Amino acid sequence: MLTLFEELDYRDTPIGGLSLRRRRELRLGVDVFEIKLGDEFLMSSLFTASEIALADLGLAGLPGSGLNVVVGGLGLGYTAKAVLAHGNVASLVVVDFLEAVIEWHRSGLVPLGHELSADPRCRFVHGDFFKLAASAAGFDPDAPGRQFDAVLVDIDHSPEALLDESNAAFYGEAGLERLTAHLAPGGVFGLWSNDLPDPAFTARLARIFANARAEPVTFHNPLQDRPFTQTVYLANKPD
Repeated sequence: MLTLFEELDYRDTPIGGLSLRRRRELRLGVDVFEIKLGDEFLMSSLFTASEIALADLGLAGLPGSGLNVVVGGLGLGYTAKAVLAHGNVASLVVVDFLEAVIEWHRSGLVPLGHELSADPRCRFVHGDFFKLAASAAGFDPDAPGRQFDAVLVDIDHSPEALLDESNAAFYGEAGLERLTAHLAPGGVFGLWSNDLPDPAFTARLARIFANARAEPVTFHNPLQDRPFTQTVYLANKPD
């Protein structure tokens, strides 16, 4: 008998109940993996275009080889996989606050888990991305103060729609300024948002970074049979 819905794991976390679910989408004939935090959907394997675009757009303008990248927010791993698809990436640090999400990948409970865990360039770090961004030590516990060619973030729904209010400081000018310390000269900051481009946030980025812009990412929503637009913000640290 075909299982139409299964909760694969559930954990209590400091920011709410976390669940991993698999359900059969009968209209499309596919299994869909979903991560929920309380009543909030964090990630669905049915909608991945903008998560992949975060990696591809963020790395597109970086020259040379041997790139070192940070991804803030592991989710189902689509941004991390897209980063590793770039042959000029030498290392990837993926930071996630939710230890269970890292465990799901290491155990292969999610579809991309074994692939990411087996790539020697990829390392998972259990930590609070926002606290690490504000610290002098930064994102690599083995190399305090290490700078990266790109920091790509997909955690909150948008700079205004936060999973936790304590994240708000990161999106202000002071928080963005602190982030620049962890970027190499010319490095890229990329941010995923579930909302349409926000001119006010783009202007805020432009006061801290160079070449700040918002890239709309439009894809077809098969459940509603209509296009849907999300946003990837991109900005470079000055040379």
